[in-house]
Amino acid sequence: QVQLVESGGGLVQTGGSLRLSCAVSGLTFSRYTMGWFRQAPGKERESVASILRSGRSTSYSSSVKDRFTITRENAKNTVYLQMNSLKGEDTAVYYCAAKDPYVSRYEYWGQGTQVTVSS
Repeated sequence: QVQLVESGGGLVQTGGSLRLSCAVSGLTFSRYTMGWFRQAPGKERESVASILRSGRSTSYSSSVKDRFTITRENAKNTVYLQMNSLKGEDTAVYYCAAKDPYVSRYEYWGQGTQVTVSS
């Protein structure tokens, strides 16, 4: 049974930082591309960041580039999202997801963790 469990969300002031974690079990973590997504109320889910299997290649949405950093520890089956300089528009439920690098769609999803940025 595949499980992705996010943690680290919460309430933070504008300009603050949070680090999200996603612990993965039930699959060979090092073989999967990992991604972070978010969904704000009334909006579509959007991709935030992704990281390839080795951790050496990452990509970011333009809205978070230079503020967020995605990393992974394959030995711990965990992917992280360091979020700095948080803004109100970063408020959303954040999800981690996993996919085989040879397919286009993410196959496995976590339950999400709420991030709220207050002014």
